[in-house]
Amino acid sequence: MGDGNLHPTFLVNERDHGEMRRVEIAMKEIFGHAVALGGTITGEHGVGLAKRDFLGAALGELNVDIMRKVKAAFDPLGILNPGKIFLP
Repeated sequence: MGDGNLHPTFLVNERDHGEMRRVEIAMKEIFGHAVALGGTITGEHGVGLAKRDFLGAALGELNVDIMRKVKAAFDPLGILNPGKIFLP
């Protein structure tokens, strides 16, 4: 946590919509605070599904757009890791 590399884990009942909503709120607060303090939402494994929505805030929309373009250049058919970070 000292380098801003967070791995928050929430053990929840995914069928409980109220509980899942509280998790979403907590994640926004945790990741927002980490970015505000100069930390990052990414780690050694990159950005997963839980952190995908926070990528723009952490890196800036311009950088995310560049990443999308690089992915499109190397994967024009969208077959590599489909439906993950860069959704169509």
